[in-house]
Amino acid sequence: RSSYSCCYFVLPCCFFDFHGKYSRRQSKKTQYREYLDFVSQVGLVCGFHVEEDCLRIPSTKRVCLIGKNRTYSPVQHAVIDRQITQYIHNRQPCALDSRDRKTGFNHNDGSDNVCKEADTESPGDEAETTGRVWMPGFQPREKEEQVRNCATLPRDFVDDVVLSVANLLLNATQEKSCGSTDSVSTNSWNQGESLSLKEVAEHLNKETLKRLKSEYGGLQTLLKNSHQVFEVLNGRVHIRDWRKEKPARKNMPEVKRRRSAEAFKTRLCWFFLHHPDGCSLPSESCPYAHGTDELR
Repeated sequence: RSSYSCCYFVLPCCFFDFHGKYSRRQSKKTQYREYLDFVSQVGLVCGFHVEEDCLRIPSTKRVCLIGKNRTYSPVQHAVIDRQITQYIHNRQPCALDSRDRKTGFNHNDGSDNVCKEADTESPGDEAETTGRVWMPGFQPREKEEQVRNCATLPRDFVDDVVLSVANLLLNATQEKSCGSTDSVSTNSWNQGESLSLKEVAEHLNKETLKRLKSEYGGLQTLLKNSHQVFEVLNGRVHIRDWRKEKPARKNMPEVKRRRSAEAFKTRLCWFFLHHPDGCSLPSESCPYAHGTDELR
């Protein structure tokens, strides 16, 4: 609706209508096929020749819809826009329910019927907002979406939290084994205790927690992002023991093997720098650099 010269490409995924979740109405089709038909119908109502294609991507939902050419001339743009407004108005839950009760649902619900209805019904003020406000209360999202997955937090802040949580887990082991030196081997590598996210949060200061609360997932997301150091399973935090990690599969695709090799030794090993026992792996086996001289 933004302009007559507009073209579009859409890759339908989640099943949503204009006013909420899309409700199925055709049991003979799969939910995905029915939804694709609905999105295609929207393109037809908007006056496009809708083309369908299948992308070569690793996804079960890879059918895309493309609108490159219009079905009407530029002079009809205002008329078509009123028809689009009527179509959106008719797809409101209350409008669909009342229509279903009166006449029964029309499975085709094609653009031709919508166009005919547009001439006889008017949704009030909505029809007068062509080219300006398309729907009362509609608020488009900002052009730039704020990233809130802990990825943009300052590096110093993240490093401090990681070090604090790691020390907390390591100290918990020392407290548990205090006084029982027989149970600790001089050759053992201290993996620390596992604590729940709640227990970890209780040991962090209020300012840190307040800052993490503004991120999606908060503390849990930050710890999961720190994959090298932590493992978060069933709401509990563990220090990762790289000796237990499964080696890369020999039958791994060449592209993945090459990428893995390119990333080898490109970052410093956190355990080599901060763990009291050093890294659990020898230098030649660790994917991270044991010192700056190993960095690639």
